[in-house]
Amino acid sequence: MNIDQTLEERGNRYGDFEGHAHITQNIKSAMANSPNWQGLQDDQKETLEMIAHKVGRILNGDPDYHDSWHDIVGYTKLVADRLLQSENIELKTVAQ
Repeated sequence: MNIDQTLEERGNRYGDFEGHAHITQNIKSAMANSPNWQGLQDDQKETLEMIAHKVGRILNGDPDYHDSWHDIVGYTKLVADRLLQSENIELKTVAQ
């Protein structure tokens, strides 16, 4: 598949790129201007930015495309698992 075919396929699924970029950048701007943004860990910021990207695709393109929703769950699980692991390590340290 050449790049033009890839872009056409993505456009059919996610809508035009400018529309997607507009939605996504507005979401990211709101996040960056929130009170807690600077205090987040890198993985938390990246997860929220990837969620913004996926939400932009959902709102601009095919809202019934399962993969977009599935990816959102995956990104949040990565942070949730790290936080749970940190909590378990802290609990073990306190117990000792």
